[in-house]
Amino acid sequence: MPHAFPPLNAERLWARVETLSRFTLPDVPWTRRAFSPLFDEARVWLRSEFEAAGLATRLDAGGNLIGTLAGRDPARKPIATGSHCDTVMAGGRFDGIIGVLAGIEVAHTLREQGVQLEHPFEVIDFLSEEPSDYGISCVGSRALCGQLTPDMLAARNPEGETLAAGIARIGGDPSALGAPLRGPDGTAAFVELHIEQGPVLESRGLPIGVVTNIVGIRRVLITVEGQPDHAGTTPMDIRRDALVGAARIIDAAHRQASAASGNPHYVVATVGRLSMTPNAANAVPGRVELTLEMRSDSNAVLDAFPETLMAGVATDLTALRLSASFTQLSRARPTDCTPLVMDAVQAAADQLGYASMRLPSGAGHDAVYMAPTGPIGMIFIPCLNGRSHCPEEWIEPAQLLDGTRVLYQSVLELDRKLRAA
Repeated sequence: MPHAFPPLNAERLWARVETLSRFTLPDVPWTRRAFSPLFDEARVWLRSEFEAAGLATRLDAGGNLIGTLAGRDPARKPIATGSHCDTVMAGGRFDGIIGVLAGIEVAHTLREQGVQLEHPFEVIDFLSEEPSDYGISCVGSRALCGQLTPDMLAARNPEGETLAAGIARIGGDPSALGAPLRGPDGTAAFVELHIEQGPVLESRGLPIGVVTNIVGIRRVLITVEGQPDHAGTTPMDIRRDALVGAARIIDAAHRQASAASGNPHYVVATVGRLSMTPNAANAVPGRVELTLEMRSDSNAVLDAFPETLMAGVATDLTALRLSASFTQLSRARPTDCTPLVMDAVQAAADQLGYASMRLPSGAGHDAVYMAPTGPIGMIFIPCLNGRSHCPEEWIEPAQLLDGTRVLYQSVLELDRKLRAA
């Protein structure tokens, strides 16, 4: 017996994806960095789409664009969905944006069908989920739950602008970020639709993933100090080459994460950003800065990783006549999804006839920072070859429609469950 699918407009949904993805640096697809003029242009368009769907819009103090459909009971806390519309450099077309645009489509369809939830319904475009040029990720969602610290607000981008100034420039109010913008129990439930960014669903031929937990992420800035010298006249045995020391650290991080992974925890470590001075072909590098990112489902692993790493390379660095230190850039704890939301997503998939599985998320998401405000969960859909954060990232329109149907049904299920509670 065929399943009755929600009456979503698939063409409208995909057209919005195509339009938003075209807000990109023409020579570096797909790039739409938060705080950039291009991001601002995309936000203007996005706000108009929120309003076309019947959402009342506002920009909060943390720079989050929030759209709201009124519920029958205005005293109830909102059921929320959303994600982010910024990208990494040379990233993909679908990471983040499908969660925002699917939320718009759910709101649009609810309004068109004359369906009013008991709860208010929110769609949120969180500011700067990806690591920003200030070195901080999940800027908007951290602000929402009060975890954007003074040190983070004081962080500077390469042009010297502070994050606080950047937030003010795009219309936020950093002076209001000393306390949570949304307190505990401020959200009835939050559910985020996202591409998996990994190969599990595709390899198993499954259209839907019900996320069980989200890894914690710790980022540190490691500085290696040596001495800049002439590359042609400085003998090898007296060099203080900071890049050689950085290479030892990178290799050690790789080996440490490989040894720890699966015993019994999920552990990965990446050095994805590196800068050096003088950065010239004919000069020995005198100083190197590298950003080390560690992800794990274990808070204890994240606590110990950089300290263990630096202790392990200390002898090598001394032999190379180098010094090194690290400072923390950001930290997010591992977060479990809430049974209420997981069960609602599972029920929605079952009601619509979609095969699914439960799986963890190895990527960080804004949902982590919504957890202090109420129950959270996530819906995954597969992406081609598990690729993400690259131009080759791809989903089919039918896969997006599958995920949006499950999101729509999950929202109805949450509204029903919470109304009865």
